[in-house]
Amino acid sequence: MRYRNAYFIGIGGIGMSAIARYCKYKGCNVSGYDRTPSDLTRELEAEGMAVHYEDRPDLIPSDRDDTLVIYTPAIPEDLGELATARKNGFKVLKRSRVLGEISEGQRCLAVAGTHGKTTTSTLLAHIFKESGEGCSAFLGGISRNYDTNLLVSGNNVIVAEADEFDRSFLQLHPEIAVITAMDADHLDIYSDLDHVRQAFKEFASQVTGTVITKPGLDITGRDTSARILRYSFNEPCDFYADNISKDATGNFTFDLHWPGGTINNCRCGIPGWVNVENSIAAAAAALTYGIAPEKVKAAIGSYMGVRRRFDFHVNTPKCTYIDDYAHHPKEIAAALSSIRGIFPGRRITAVFQPHLYTRTRDFAPDFAEALSLVDKLILLDIYPAREEPIPGVTSEIIFDKVHAPEKVLLKKEELMDYLEKEPVDVLITFGAGNIDRFIEPITEMLKKRTDAK
Repeated sequence: MRYRNAYFIGIGGIGMSAIARYCKYKGCNVSGYDRTPSDLTRELEAEGMAVHYEDRPDLIPSDRDDTLVIYTPAIPEDLGELATARKNGFKVLKRSRVLGEISEGQRCLAVAGTHGKTTTSTLLAHIFKESGEGCSAFLGGISRNYDTNLLVSGNNVIVAEADEFDRSFLQLHPEIAVITAMDADHLDIYSDLDHVRQAFKEFASQVTGTVITKPGLDITGRDTSARILRYSFNEPCDFYADNISKDATGNFTFDLHWPGGTINNCRCGIPGWVNVENSIAAAAAALTYGIAPEKVKAAIGSYMGVRRRFDFHVNTPKCTYIDDYAHHPKEIAAALSSIRGIFPGRRITAVFQPHLYTRTRDFAPDFAEALSLVDKLILLDIYPAREEPIPGVTSEIIFDKVHAPEKVLLKKEELMDYLEKEPVDVLITFGAGNIDRFIEPITEMLKKRTDAK
């Protein structure tokens, strides 16, 4: 980094914090603003970064020529700090642009997709780390293997989660790219599914070596000059699994077929069939790069997952609690399908906090269909994030369409009192808002309840 100071507006975001950590690693003085404290901002402060929680333009470093201001598009355009930085002539860049500049001239492996990209990119980085090849990695979640969203290495390999929000991934020109899904999402940005798919096609056109994607996803030779390979959970193609079996913990063992042969008896380190599919995607990228098959197999087995991605906090025969970041109907449906597969016959209760008014408006029937897969739904108010309310858009437009055997609509402040009286067999919390603030109290409550029995 050629700047002495790096100032972040929205420093507590998962993608922003990875770049903040990278700038700190490169020797910059790092500071910034976020709207609310979180575990992540507290970690950044403990690592020596000054973070504040009020809109304070006066805290931007005064040395304009030696300060880079980095912001996330999730920040309101009229925020005082952002307006002041622009008005006063600071170099102001979006997070995605900075990641693009960091990856320039490097061997970049990127994972894109409307869901599955965080688990897949984090596993891909773990494969590189465990194999001894090494990589720098900018991740969209906190790796449980390394307790961070940033890995650094002395070589020229970068693994990046390629985020489609705000078309951020178009700043990347990867050598190898995985595309996991191209579903409708972020329709406040894209307006419709056709524009979502067009953005992914444009991303594919920027790949210089190999695009790895699923059968059925509309990426063809008309969209990219890169080689196209396909991966699947169990449909025969370039990379797929067979001889799939599940043990009592929900972890799967499978044989992985790839163009170079078969890797027998791969055991996925985290449970759920969706993670077999994610493992195949990550393995496909690593094998295409040239990582040895036996090292890929070992890393799949030692992978511990990502915080808030199918994340087990309590797991006994009588009580299980899982937290998951899922905030799109297809993510929720896939997670619930995996949970049903792991715990057949058990009673599943889901707590869901919708994320964004626009997403709730655009997908209310799809959310209702996915959430109807549970035995009981506890639905919370919408977490607005960057958005202003939309008239007529509340959690009720999902709630009214849900056909689960039981359902209840609660305010966030009522949740813990309600759960205190609620029998729990399998409980899962879903959402990308501040529902994560409940993980610790729910875990403590259930562990006390389990210990008292």
